[in-house]
Amino acid sequence: MKKIIIGTRGSDLALWQANYTKDRLAEIGLDAELKIIKTQGDKILNLRLDKLEGKGFFTKELEEELLNGSIDIAVHSHKDLPTTNPPGLIIAAVSEREDPSELLLILKDCVEISQRLSLKKGAMVGTSSNRRKAQLLALRPDLNIEDLRGNVPTRIQKLRDEDYDAILLAKAGVNRLNIDLSEFHVEVVDTTELVPAPAQGALAFQIRENDDELFTALQALNHQVTAEEIAVERKVLNLFEGGCHMPLGCYCKKENDLFEVWTSKAETDEHFPDRLFLRTPTTEGLAERIVAKFDKGRKMPAKVFISREIGEHSYFRKALEKHQIEIDGRSLIRTFPIVNILDPFYLKNIDWIFFSSRNGVEYFFKLKPLLAKKVKFGVVGRGSEDTLRKFGHLADFVGESGDITEVAEEFAKLVKNETVMFPRAQDSLLSIQKSLGADTKVIDLPIYETVTEDNIDGTAADVLIFTSPSNVDAYFAANLLEPGQKVIAIGNSTGKKFEEMGVSYSLPYSPDEIGLAEAVFGI
Repeated sequence: MKKIIIGTRGSDLALWQANYTKDRLAEIGLDAELKIIKTQGDKILNLRLDKLEGKGFFTKELEEELLNGSIDIAVHSHKDLPTTNPPGLIIAAVSEREDPSELLLILKDCVEISQRLSLKKGAMVGTSSNRRKAQLLALRPDLNIEDLRGNVPTRIQKLRDEDYDAILLAKAGVNRLNIDLSEFHVEVVDTTELVPAPAQGALAFQIRENDDELFTALQALNHQVTAEEIAVERKVLNLFEGGCHMPLGCYCKKENDLFEVWTSKAETDEHFPDRLFLRTPTTEGLAERIVAKFDKGRKMPAKVFISREIGEHSYFRKALEKHQIEIDGRSLIRTFPIVNILDPFYLKNIDWIFFSSRNGVEYFFKLKPLLAKKVKFGVVGRGSEDTLRKFGHLADFVGESGDITEVAEEFAKLVKNETVMFPRAQDSLLSIQKSLGADTKVIDLPIYETVTEDNIDGTAADVLIFTSPSNVDAYFAANLLEPGQKVIAIGNSTGKKFEEMGVSYSLPYSPDEIGLAEAVFGI
């Protein structure tokens, strides 16, 4: 085969991508060289991206050169591509996906650990993405979001120059360029908290449709699982008829032969997004199912009961009230401390402290523990993580899945040959403790007890959400499910109660307000 010409933009990241492709081609015996091409998006730097005309302003010129034969392959960040190829061009292969999470880089004097995402109140955050803006404001409505243009090093330099308090970037680009970020506070914003753009982190290798020889050769570079995952995401984008400026996040992950898909969509960058999580064994009809859930005409629950008081400004309340869903939020249990003093000897040789509830965090820190600097913290769910922040500590491990077995397996890998303390409720099921290996020393610390309320009134709500096993016991001691009522259990241990009762229930992906909002929207 003749020498292959790879067309690329001239930014550091585009050149990394093109050189990566050149190296991969060399591995399969193909010789290649680069040709740098300027695109409309590179030339116009004074306008917001969503103000530029048409679609594909980072890709159009590359595609034109492909069509006229002056290059053989165009290498793109897949998320920049329109969902349909120009006539005569195809995506021949996609790379294995780099980590699709977002990175929040914060100037160190703008860090406030007690706040979600560690950003001080009212911070100015730079991003040119409508998707990021809508989701960020849903999490932190106090933030000021300002437009940020330029390639990755330029954006980071603007933060260094203190034009912003923080900036939001795709982790994939920063990883690929191996940039030193030690001067900033870095928060990794997980895909379950801020849903990535369709195909974020993957590269697309685009060629002429009739170049059969090159198509066959490129199959050695194609990553089949990534191709399956991003096909779902891009079809969702296509069905919504959205370009890369629609405030749409969609992320599909294949896990244990099941496809897990998170979708976030807002009307505009100023609107609160709706979020959906689906888990399914097949991709057939999956994109259509996702899009149907966002149909404005579909019937939503009129009222939702949740066994927890819900704050006026909480994410869950805003997500439901957007659809005029009434919330009946009340805890059916009360908690009381059973330990008033914590012996410092207990804390002397602790490596980790693990919390499985917000109450556990609250009651533990009320004891004013004297902790060694080396102590790390593990939590289940972002609710516990946010409560830990209020006491000035960041979680080193966050178990985000509602499946406690998955969380336990992940945590067990981190704590081999270490000592873990579990401050907990007296009637806790000890799910994490039981899953740890014999090489982990467990210190069990019951510090509070739960007491169920008497004579609890039932509810006629369409959906009932239970946030702990004791809340299930309290409610069903005096009430039965009414016909047609749907049940959501926050996690496995709560779900087990319903299994014992023979009641079907759904489980959110993550045991927190975002996960619960996704579960209600998905009903």
